Amino acid sequence: MIKLKIKLAFFNLLSKLVFTALFLIFLPYIIERINLRQVDNDLVQKREQVIDLIAGAGIDPFISADSSDVFGSFNILKEEFISLERIETDEDINHIEVAVRLIEDEEITYRVLNYSFLVDGQKYLLEVGKSLASIQYARRNITRVILIFLVLIILITLLTDLQYTHLLLRPLDRISRKLKGISRPELFDRTEVRTTTTDFHNLDNAIRELMENIDQLFRKEKEITVNISHELLTPVSVLRSKLENLLLSGNADAEMPEKIEESLKTLHRLQSLVNSLLMIARIESHQYLREDNFSVQDVLKEIIEEIRPIADDKEILMTEEYLRDFQFMQANRALIFSMIYNVVNNAVKNTPAGGAVVIRSYFHQQKFNVTISDNGRGMTREQVVNLFSRFKSRVNPGEDGTGIGLAISKTIADFHGISVSVTSEPEKGTTFFFIFPENS
Repeated sequence: MIKLKIKLAFFNLLSKLVFTALFLIFLPYIIERINLRQVDNDLVQKREQVIDLIAGAGIDPFISADSSDVFGSFNILKEEFISLERIETDEDINHIEVAVRLIEDEEITYRVLNYSFLVDGQKYLLEVGKSLASIQYARRNITRVILIFLVLIILITLLTDLQYTHLLLRPLDRISRKLKGISRPELFDRTEVRTTTTDFHNLDNAIRELMENIDQLFRKEKEITVNISHELLTPVSVLRSKLENLLLSGNADAEMPEKIEESLKTLHRLQSLVNSLLMIARIESHQYLREDNFSVQDVLKEIIEEIRPIADDKEILMTEEYLRDFQFMQANRALIFSMIYNVVNNAVKNTPAGGAVVIRSYFHQQKFNVTISDNGRGMTREQVVNLFSRFKSRVNPGEDGTGIGLAISKTIADFHGISVSVTSEPEKGTTFFFIFPENS
């Protein structure tokens, strides 16, 4: 994953690189055309200067009647030359070409301006030339300067784009930091993010309103759960007392005790459900303290000691593999006990006689892990998906229990920052994974 500001900077850089690549493709042609145009302009200017000299001094200083019909001049490096000669033609000449000239037994390629003119009825041909070697040297220098300039422009614009994008997206970073690590809506920082960008302002307002609405909904849900639970506990306790009194009074027919016991069993299940709902509501409301420092291995041993008699009665082998121990800091020991106890108890319940339950503790990738595995009846994928949902976690709809034990375990795990995952296959067994966070 790449940050938005990096993507924007890369897009700007790539667009500049594409433009630069296209520019470099056409650069030789552009420079050549510009350079030749400049050379041609220089040749025309020198032609005009020579014509002005001839107009002022006459043709005799260059070509006289008793001298050669040709006048030539070139600089010491042979980069430029000027020649003047008599010609016998009625055609007017005025063009620029690339031609080879022999100067002091050396053939040199020039760009030559040819121009004819009349002086006292005699036609003369003026040639002004500039060597292509000097033209190419100038072109290389121009190309080098342009390339250096382009590289500097790209680097400067990249740095400015990164800086500007960073400043532009700073409000988005602040919004992201406000959302990061928020476990409960009431912990969200509702301070308005200062920005001049309308989109970020609207986003911040929408998130703050959303968090406010979610917080209110969570509070209402918790209040409803607590209120209903408290309201249910009172009549449940009254009914249970009355039924127990009837059972103890002995003033009932033969079938009455059995019916009373069934009613008491139902009331007990209802009371357990209400207490479980109250427990979840209190955990989610962070009413429990996390002030205990304890050994997770000691908790596991205590759970095994409590459940082993049940496993022995079902002829289930319970195996412990404690590869490493972990001192859990700033946690609630009673809640951790309940979290693991519910899973181990479920494993024993869902494992047939002769089966096995294995509890392991170890470190993996610097994280402490606890796994509870069984070779029981297992679960389908749909059952695993709903495993931690309240009232949906029963593998067998007809079994005893409230269907909320694993939901409590998941709530306790979330409260402590413990990651929980499950793998299961029908008729092969189930494995629960608890990955503990690193101590601060």
